[in-house]
Amino acid sequence: MKKLALAAALSVAATHAFAGGMAEPVIEAPVIVEETSSSASSGGAIVPLLLLLVIAAAVIK
Repeated sequence: MKKLALAAALSVAATHAFAGGMAEPVIEAPVIVEETSSSASSGGAIVPLLLLLVIAAAVIK
């Protein structure tokens, strides 16, 4: 009877240990961020716009 109880206890313990099985690990791809040179293009546009604004203000007065 002891052997039967021991076998039942070991089988219950073994089923819990392997219940989920081995799942493949989830590996996410790294995120690559590419910086653009938007500051150079916007910097070249701001100066002429400011100059145009100053000229327009001078003409209005």
